[in-house]
Amino acid sequence: MGFARSYLLRLARRRWRVRAFRKRRELKPVVDRSNLVARGDILIFSTLRNERVRLPYFLRYYREMGVNHFFFVDNGSDDGSREYLAEQNDCSVWSSEHSYKRSRFGVDWLNWLQMRHAHGHWCLVVDPDEFFIYPFCDTRSIKALTDWLDASSIRSFGAMLVDMYPKGPIDARPYKEGEDPFEIANWFDSGNYMIQKNGRYGNLWIQGGPRARVFFPDNPERAPALNKIPLVKWHRHYAYVSSTHMLLPRGLNQVYDEWGGEKASGCLLHAKFLDTFAVKSEEELERRQHYANSHEYRAYASGLKDNPDLWCKWSEKYINWRQLEILGLMSKGNWA
Repeated sequence: MGFARSYLLRLARRRWRVRAFRKRRELKPVVDRSNLVARGDILIFSTLRNERVRLPYFLRYYREMGVNHFFFVDNGSDDGSREYLAEQNDCSVWSSEHSYKRSRFGVDWLNWLQMRHAHGHWCLVVDPDEFFIYPFCDTRSIKALTDWLDASSIRSFGAMLVDMYPKGPIDARPYKEGEDPFEIANWFDSGNYMIQKNGRYGNLWIQGGPRARVFFPDNPERAPALNKIPLVKWHRHYAYVSSTHMLLPRGLNQVYDEWGGEKASGCLLHAKFLDTFAVKSEEELERRQHYANSHEYRAYASGLKDNPDLWCKWSEKYINWRQLEILGLMSKGNWA
């Protein structure tokens, strides 16, 4: 990469960091327990709105994985999410009634909190419907993964978003608080993915799966991106650019091997398609706080009119992370 492009990216990173610093004024502390964070703790950062029914399982899942502390930004919930999180001893919570869209869909808020609280820590940035899967996650804690990444001088870890769905109508079985969502949504697309490289930032851009197949059949290139870099050894000078799809410095996006080998990678199991999906889509469509004038949620609203079954004859039922590796959706690389 030439000097001019490198210089422009440095300017862009500085701009995102300055923007995050200014956006800190939009965050009101509900409960700040960051003083409990110890050296070496693994942290989660997340934005949410009206996710109360999902939170008990989300917290249990990541606690069992080995996450030590959670940082949340609640964007105007009225279902008790903020109050529930404030009662949890390992959660720090901020609230904001400001525009999700004008915060670059929460990126500015989380960039600020990571600048302030995450320096030197391994951090996961995930939504309440995203569940991190990595090699050997059934037998090794996330601390084992981050220790290996540290020993290998690796600062970032990629994960492909895998949309999970039930067999049959999405709303056929109600989701109950505290329930494992993958007891309901336990199918996924084993193929049907498109991949290309982003020349500016150096990250991969992946699209496809059931959302492209069902909601964007005529314009699959407009389907949501599935490439994520959710796990990073954070430094206060870093900044996410667009969700967790890419970040700066540019080298953090090199979570794949350009020379024919395989770097270790994971998946984010996406539990969006439960019976709560239709109500959530209507709410977000009305708020118009999402990317490109909420074109994604307009596609959902249109597709949901027919009460679609996302399952098809090529669907695979989820078993474990080894299945995902065999299918080429993640890799253990050289982590033995």
